[in-house]
Amino acid sequence: MSQRFRIDGAAMLVPEDRTGIPALAGRSGTYALMPTAPDLLVFSRTPPEGGSIPTPRVVLSGDAGGFPLSDLIAFLSQSRWSGVIRVHTPGGERSLTLREGEVRGATSEEPADRLGEVLVRLGYADRAQVEAALREQSASKLGRALVEKGVLQAHDLFKCVTHQVSEIFHAIVLCREGSFFLIDQPLDEKTGHSLQLSTQSLLMDSIRKIDEMAHFRKRIPHGRMYVARKRPSDGKLEEDEDRVLTMLDGRRTVLELGHAARLSEFDVTKVIFRLLEGGFAGLTDKPAGAPASAVAPEKTVAPRVRPPVRAVAPVDARPVARVFNFIFREIRDEVARSGMDREFIAAANAALSNQALSSSPVLEGLAFAADGSLPEGRLMEAFDKHRAHLGSEPLASFRQALSDVMFFLLFQAGELLESRADEDLARRVKELLATLEAP
Repeated sequence: MSQRFRIDGAAMLVPEDRTGIPALAGRSGTYALMPTAPDLLVFSRTPPEGGSIPTPRVVLSGDAGGFPLSDLIAFLSQSRWSGVIRVHTPGGERSLTLREGEVRGATSEEPADRLGEVLVRLGYADRAQVEAALREQSASKLGRALVEKGVLQAHDLFKCVTHQVSEIFHAIVLCREGSFFLIDQPLDEKTGHSLQLSTQSLLMDSIRKIDEMAHFRKRIPHGRMYVARKRPSDGKLEEDEDRVLTMLDGRRTVLELGHAARLSEFDVTKVIFRLLEGGFAGLTDKPAGAPASAVAPEKTVAPRVRPPVRAVAPVDARPVARVFNFIFREIRDEVARSGMDREFIAAANAALSNQALSSSPVLEGLAFAADGSLPEGRLMEAFDKHRAHLGSEPLASFRQALSDVMFFLLFQAGELLESRADEDLARRVKELLATLEAP
């Protein structure tokens, strides 16, 4: 991908420098130029000669405006494909790394996608702290450097890296121009952070966000609108709604409120939309103190009435809890071989106590034992107590909460283990998860 060619004024294809010439060695022959979008040239040898070349190599390319990338990613996930998806757009290049169909990392040339910018945007670090860390460490080690300095906790870093990857993924799914490439190449697990995110979950989340944001934008046209409080909480709001409501003074925009509340633009827009719908807040295009004519009129809307909780049939969650506890112990045992198990468990318990890994009530007040497991009895008690509030599929919600914990533990382990041990651990975890799917 590094060799560059130029089409000159005489419509001749020439290499920009001598490095481009060896790239064509062994490619002599007649080629047909295929009709493509303006950003992509495709030549096909006529007649084809076959053969193979070493990796890395492009195995598929196309027009990002002519084929939905969400469909392509869904296919790659189902096919358990490993490699890199690279998308070139006028705004820069973004890429996803997949291993057996699951997202293991993402990169972007867009400055707003950098980890430092995410940390500042979500309020976990200020710009001076980020710049000071970058003067001492490379960008790839920024997160770990801030954890070591005490600026971040391990679960804060996990949340921000996960958010960064999700945002890059979301931008790729939204891409409607440029070109894309599937690259077959060996994956280096130790370049960047060790993540393992569900591609299907990311796809569903991206599609949901697209639909929901379109709905929110009907009332909140952009993130530069100011938000003022119209009435106090009625005691029935969600935790994030109550927290943001206390911040409303008419002098901060939606984006500024997101920064203060450590919420992404989508999440804070969703919270403010709910407050508007409930009559708790109002919008204005100027900060508090502006003339009354500047205030956008807000129609009065009755507060949201939450539907009554329906009874849920009994469900046995014990097999799920036991499989995940086995996984948790397996991860802890692997970390213990490097002598870092105490720090590992401490970081995991700090994340649980701050509810940084999942908002599910089944995890409230729990802590990992020294062997890496969660107390099964208390897990079952919490599940039975809260299952009526876990939606129409309480067992799936329970499993998702434990999966969120598992991904954090794998992320933490990946920071401590060598590549071979990390890969072997990921394989064992996948085998254990497969037992939940068995009939």
